[in-house]
Amino acid sequence: MIAPGRNEVKKLGEQASEIILNMQNIDKKFPGVHALKQCKFSLKKGEVHALIGENGAGKSTLVKIMTGIYSEYDGEYTFCGKKVRFQNVKEARQAGISIVHQELNMMNDLTVAQNIFIGRESKGFFCNDKDINAKAEKLIRDFDIQVRPDELLKNLSVGKAQMVEIARAMSFESTKVLVLDEPTAALSEGEAEDLFKKIADLKARGISVVFISHRLGEIMRIADRVTVMRDGEYIDTLDIENCTTDDIIRLMVGREILEEPKQKNNVKPNAPVVLEVKNLRSSKIKNVSFQLKKGEILGFAGLVGAGRTEVMRLICGADRMESGEIIVNGKISKIKHPKDAIKNGIGYLSEDRKRYGLILGLPVGQNMVLPSYDKMSDMGFVNEKKCSSEAGKFIDKLKIKTPGEKQLVKNLSGGNQQKVVISKWLMKNIDIFIFDEPTRGIDVGARAEIYNLMDELAAAGKSIIMVSSDLTEILRMSDRIIVMCEGKVTGELDISNANQNDIMRLATKHEKEGH
Repeated sequence: MIAPGRNEVKKLGEQASEIILNMQNIDKKFPGVHALKQCKFSLKKGEVHALIGENGAGKSTLVKIMTGIYSEYDGEYTFCGKKVRFQNVKEARQAGISIVHQELNMMNDLTVAQNIFIGRESKGFFCNDKDINAKAEKLIRDFDIQVRPDELLKNLSVGKAQMVEIARAMSFESTKVLVLDEPTAALSEGEAEDLFKKIADLKARGISVVFISHRLGEIMRIADRVTVMRDGEYIDTLDIENCTTDDIIRLMVGREILEEPKQKNNVKPNAPVVLEVKNLRSSKIKNVSFQLKKGEILGFAGLVGAGRTEVMRLICGADRMESGEIIVNGKISKIKHPKDAIKNGIGYLSEDRKRYGLILGLPVGQNMVLPSYDKMSDMGFVNEKKCSSEAGKFIDKLKIKTPGEKQLVKNLSGGNQQKVVISKWLMKNIDIFIFDEPTRGIDVGARAEIYNLMDELAAAGKSIIMVSSDLTEILRMSDRIIVMCEGKVTGELDISNANQNDIMRLATKHEKEGH
């Protein structure tokens, strides 16, 4: 079923005028950081209100106050006409505010029903699965999730798991406000459509939705209003009917952002091949072959499940190949472990940077120097002064927003975390960068900075493979485009004659269709 468009969604909430949540003069400080400066936000009953801003703008801090994660702040917070100061998430939820985080807060080894009703099982020594399964079955039908209540969560797609978490949030009968933090970041197009339909259903029931997203297209489609934040300050609130994406971008970043498609291939005609992959095979990959030239940005496009990430994991030694060859600078390379890839000058920037690219509990500087300890050591001992000096250079070079190299990397915004991962490989002097979804969860301003950095790397002779599900990004950055479907390469396009229609045609070129 196709989700309703913006006009249809808006009609469901045109009657909404009652302010259900109001935050005024919200001020929040952390050591060395003034996170929120006299911010405000209001939410009407039955509306979808988008909250947007660059990474580090203060959105997450405001939402954490809204949902009871932070209780220490200055300012006035009113909910349902009463002044409130939630001391924890439980208090906010009991009052009627639930949040679905970008990183799903679920337990993979429990069932759907157990995840929905965790902490609210039937009283007694034993958990009554029959009882919670029956309750979950009703929610599953109401939300049209199409899963079994006794199915383990780890067997579900990200989209299904997210709908389960939304069902859990809405299983509290008191819920009046649902906060969705980057809900479509890891969803396929079809799963996103299902989510938009569900948001429309919630809106029709009078539920208010705070929608946090970096994807301006979907905000223009489903939101009634949008509040823009920048550098911890409230900038403006706009009615979606009376603004454009350009208006929002200007407010977010205070400058124009160029996202026009690349017009021509920038690789030199005689550029040498630095990486050649021949007949790469695994359980999910079928005879994938391609070449990467020096100074080239090679885009990999395809739908979710096409096998792009699987190819990159084989190249960097994270997974074992069944057969095939990886040739680096003309020499066959035996890459069986990520260490082998690094020795061959290949650095992998995972789509899940928090899980695979960073150690969140360590400082920025330590994250940067991890692969380069051999260069940072004297007689077997790490030279802390040298580490600190090198980290400082890259913080300045990449304009990473942090109080210093000793700041824990988990406290940085998504865009700045990505820059730390890039710094790690620059410090190691890697020649081949594999960027897997380089701007996922990153705002438009930080995205432009990442693009500029990638262009600079290519101009300096580095070579880049970029996996992206964002066709605008593929067309903005790539010199050439490899398209995959069901584990196979289905086509190759030069940027000079590439367009979204041709990419999608190749991305849906299934074997069963006889192409």
